[in-house]
Amino acid sequence: MRTQVAIIGAGPAGLLLGQLLHKAGISNVILERQSGDYVLGRIRAGVLEQVAVDLMDECGVGQRMHHEGLVHEGIELLFKGERHRIDLRSLTGGDAVMVYGQTEVTRDLMAARAAAGLPTVYETGDSVSLHGFDGNAPVVRYRKDGQEHEIQCDFIAGCDGYHGVSRASVPKGAIREYEKVYPFGWLGLLADVPPVFHELIYANTERGFALCSMRSATRSRYYVQVPLEEKVENWSDEAFWNELRLRLDPEARERLVTGPSLEKSIAPLRSFVAEPLRFGTLFLAGDAAHIVPPTGAKGLNLAASDVKYLASGLIEHYRERSDAGIDHYSERALRRVWKAERFSWWFTSLMHKFPNEGPIAQKLQEAELDYLVNSKAASTALAENYVGLPL
Repeated sequence: MRTQVAIIGAGPAGLLLGQLLHKAGISNVILERQSGDYVLGRIRAGVLEQVAVDLMDECGVGQRMHHEGLVHEGIELLFKGERHRIDLRSLTGGDAVMVYGQTEVTRDLMAARAAAGLPTVYETGDSVSLHGFDGNAPVVRYRKDGQEHEIQCDFIAGCDGYHGVSRASVPKGAIREYEKVYPFGWLGLLADVPPVFHELIYANTERGFALCSMRSATRSRYYVQVPLEEKVENWSDEAFWNELRLRLDPEARERLVTGPSLEKSIAPLRSFVAEPLRFGTLFLAGDAAHIVPPTGAKGLNLAASDVKYLASGLIEHYRERSDAGIDHYSERALRRVWKAERFSWWFTSLMHKFPNEGPIAQKLQEAELDYLVNSKAASTALAENYVGLPL
């Protein structure tokens, strides 16, 4: 098989890239190690910056998002038992965020790709291998239904996540990795209950962090900070709801509606960046290149900005015979990545209880939060980063 761009990974990054390239008349094939149902079953965040919203529209798949998504003009910070609103729209001159689950983003992109008849190969397992990307004739090989297959292409886009084959295929010494692992995780519960509040609540408490979020007006997603070694089987639904109540303010506690969990899991937190993001004709994008703690809601949005930069460079290559875009892809993407990494690290450090730091740490966090909500300059800095810095 011959195509112009081989895309590894059928998550949002790979699907967004494939759709943008298709719209520009650039042929592409997507390979995914898991089944389509498995990809859709992954529970991920769903706060979209304007760049992600714009890309969905550019791909022609934004109709359901605009109909069902929830526009949020602010967030609530809870500390010392009281909530304080950060007005995103007024502080940023009109910007907001869209709450629309990553599962729904993926579903919309999958449907558009299928409707266009574009090739996606699911369930390749661990058989995918990348070759020749240090030259001008890269090849992707994989096994499907007992048969060996080969894709000849001009470029390879590695959108296959933190554990994918793309970054692992880069020769040792050609890539530098930066990583910070946090000493706690998020225990998350998804339930078909109305949200406790119409905007997200980020809670800093002496018991640890909590987050009240939602997927829709009838489906909620809640998180509580737990030790890194905690096991999800140790938490019944009742135990989760009881712990969440202890981390809420009286009004939210009173309004909380509980119900049986649809999904419950523990996610570890890490900051991770691999650089550069280009190796010959192989490019990394999304979680294959970087991971952020979910506190700042930047994971999917960074993938979207990577894709925007990469798609623009590839389109420029084919339309204008210029390599300026792809030559500067890594530098441009990483500049935005590191700013988002900084914000996510700062917000995580501010809102979570760190082990072995003692009571002074809580007092210092509360002092900074008090300054943050009472200083327009500090609130503006938070709001600007939360809604997304300019491309």
